[in-house]
Amino acid sequence: MRIGVLLIPTDPWDETVSAAQRLESLGYDHVWVYDHLTWRHYQDLPWHATYPWLAGLAASTQRIRLGTMVSNLNIRHPLTLAKDAMTIDHISSGRITLGLGAGGGGFDATVLGQPPFTPTQRIDRLSEAAYLLDGLLTGAIQNHAGTFYELNEARLLPGCIQNPRLPIAIAAGGRRALRIAAEHADAWITFGDTSGNDLSSDGTEHIVAQQARRFEDHCIEFGRDPSAIDRIYLIGNTEARPLASLAAFEDFVGRYTELGFTDLVFHMPRDDNPAWDDPPAIVAAIADRFLG
Repeated sequence: MRIGVLLIPTDPWDETVSAAQRLESLGYDHVWVYDHLTWRHYQDLPWHATYPWLAGLAASTQRIRLGTMVSNLNIRHPLTLAKDAMTIDHISSGRITLGLGAGGGGFDATVLGQPPFTPTQRIDRLSEAAYLLDGLLTGAIQNHAGTFYELNEARLLPGCIQNPRLPIAIAAGGRRALRIAAEHADAWITFGDTSGNDLSSDGTEHIVAQQARRFEDHCIEFGRDPSAIDRIYLIGNTEARPLASLAAFEDFVGRYTELGFTDLVFHMPRDDNPAWDDPPAIVAAIADRFLG
């Protein structure tokens, strides 16, 4: 099981660099950053831009992978998104994963003055964006006229360092999104019930197991080997508190390994959010137990 940490881009830069370098020295596999213009109760607090933040982390680290959790189509166009990710692929010497999501409601959905999309429209947009990102990053697409996006003689040069392109990880929970992930993604991301109706530990695990079965069925439909696609579970959006103790985390690792997950990501403990106010010492303890 690979393990990563999500650093929200609200802290001062020197603290963020120190945190990422410490995680790298402890042996963590990846670091992730949310992609919003602001987020929830941080709306009137500092919140830095995602891709410049990742570029700085790429230049400040040597080994650890970096990724977006997840790039937000409410505020991103596939061409500029692909260009930003490709550039960080070069800065990082091939350590970037482009996490991609449909975008949600709320602030990001309307901040640019656009009318909010329905859930169906957001999933349709995700499908078109995933197709375009794959084609842009491999150099297969230069022109496109679709429902949501148009391209005219687009260029993505010099191309990615990673071959045939940098990995795309798609966040998916519902049936249609899981199908998009099965068709296009190198990794699938979930945190459980995207409707928020069941955030209990047992309920989440049951829902994730159902999602995994649907994902596998869709992979087979597209002629892809489900075991060849990474599965990333994001901790911290349900009632489960696997970071409360090392024993709790060890149990969590065992249960999600059985569900076929290859990666776990948790939010860096912090005292300004009750969902993530776990003991800071757990970060080193997890590294000692699982990453040494």
